[in-house]
Amino acid sequence: MDGENNNVDGWTVQWHGKERKGINMNESGEEKESLIDPEQMNDDQMNEMIEQLCLSKAEEFRLIGYDQVSGADVWECVSDKYHKKGMPPLYEMVNDILSLKVTQFMNFITLNMYRGDTRKK
Repeated sequence: MDGENNNVDGWTVQWHGKERKGINMNESGEEKESLIDPEQMNDDQMNEMIEQLCLSKAEEFRLIGYDQVSGADVWECVSDKYHKKGMPPLYEMVNDILSLKVTQFMNFITLNMYRGDTRKK
């Protein structure tokens, strides 16, 4: 497999893919397109990017009335399936976070409550 192994929250991750397009600001404050290569990102940058996506999804849930949802809760829900399959490529994690529905999240929380799994805060 192509890519470099990185560690995200104690999991070894195999990052795949080519350069990805991103948006940066130039000196005058205007947006300019740049290339982001996941293989060039260090662990801290990758963790920060995933954390920001989870915080964004938690904010989306708060806007529709689910006030107690945090970014960590979103990551716990999304990453639950990675325990069995292993960590997927970056694009799949991004898709899993951004496509998470409230019903999926609430099902995850309800099942964990029935199982007696405690949520980490």
